[in-house]
Amino acid sequence: MKSSLRIVNAALPLRDENALFTLSAEEGVWTAVERQEGAIESSPETMSLDGWSGEMPAEGSALKLDAGGLAVLPAFVDAHMHLDKAFSLPKVGNVTGTLEEAVRNYSDAVPNFTKDELKARMMRAALQAISYGSTTLRSHLDFHVRHGREVALRTIEAALEVKEALAPYATIQLFPMLPYSELTEEALDTAAEALRMGATGLGGAPHLSPEPGPDIDRVFELAERYGCPIDLHADESDNPNIRTAAYIARKTLDYGWAGKVTVGHLCSLAAMADEDAQPIIALLAESGVGAVTLPGANLYLQGRHDRFPVRRGVTRVKELLAAGVPLAAASDNIHDPFHPFGRGDLLLISLVTAYAAHMGSPADIREALRMITTYPAAVAGVRGGIEPGLDADFVVLDAATPEELLTMLPEQRWVWRRGRCLRAAAPRAEWNGGILRTYWADACERIHFRKERG
Repeated sequence: MKSSLRIVNAALPLRDENALFTLSAEEGVWTAVERQEGAIESSPETMSLDGWSGEMPAEGSALKLDAGGLAVLPAFVDAHMHLDKAFSLPKVGNVTGTLEEAVRNYSDAVPNFTKDELKARMMRAALQAISYGSTTLRSHLDFHVRHGREVALRTIEAALEVKEALAPYATIQLFPMLPYSELTEEALDTAAEALRMGATGLGGAPHLSPEPGPDIDRVFELAERYGCPIDLHADESDNPNIRTAAYIARKTLDYGWAGKVTVGHLCSLAAMADEDAQPIIALLAESGVGAVTLPGANLYLQGRHDRFPVRRGVTRVKELLAAGVPLAAASDNIHDPFHPFGRGDLLLISLVTAYAAHMGSPADIREALRMITTYPAAVAGVRGGIEPGLDADFVVLDAATPEELLTMLPEQRWVWRRGRCLRAAAPRAEWNGGILRTYWADACERIHFRKERG
């Protein structure tokens, strides 16, 4: 008998908000997504999700759950992280809060990090992200060849071991960041070794290079040799004249690599005039380059050298989406010299994106949720969604509507990977007092986010 999962009364807010659905999966793969005519009464063999312990039945058994109208989203995809830097702030500070000091201080500290320390930081950051609903993580990795081949590959080894250990629970993609100031033959050879070891693709920050064009050329040449994707930090600057994204898009067109190249940050687009930004956005759309906005880190780092008005650095989110560029919102850095905050929670990042990009209309709120689910899945090249034939990777959240998701940021979440529950929600917190519980229950009954469904 195959292991099966059936969830009734599931809300799919990114599919159809006027109905509830029955979701079925076998052996970790969706087999059916059926629109219900109305709410289904629970049967004796169907457990309420809210009261379920999270214990999975024996292999080959069936699990039947009632979602009770809670929202079900495709599992989150964090398309731009720095797992190796996460939680390094206690060791590597940043007094000025600038990108320049963060780069300098972290680069100087890298030789002193042991492999075990790197693994521990990556493991904590990855598990934390998984706990919030992300089952695909793309991490950029520092690759300081100037400190020696052993130092550069130490991070790769640590990351590959974490990737292997967590393979049943998440897909982890690894992109070493090629040096921007000294992209020598030695550096390229070391990057090739990282690819042979199992790195997913090639990263870097060529906008910081004295000669971005030749460096980008070398990255494309090496990627072509190994048939791997490219994901570059691009134009993380307040300077409107920094425009490497356009060069990257043209190279993508030259190679015919639509869907294989990603650019992250794109801060300078926000600093330049409309007539300069629009052709670059159009070129990104034409070339099929994916993009990632990192609102937390960019709001924190950009504009540090401005008086007033202060530029905030978040890219042109609405314009990129309107042009058809697949645009993800991602975590970037977690508690390190580049960004002292963050926790790897993409629902929080979706909210920060909505704040920073003025995305408050009903359509905007739903786009902000797609920016942590379906759009980053396309950027990362994974098949994510709630459709028959796809892996049953999803997250159930204690909310009924997109508005409630981004207003309440529910802590109660059930995270699933290939039909297996990785993390079940703890019981709801209760008021310590009967009268307060009564007031709260009455208030929530009268004032709620639920919609009448046809």
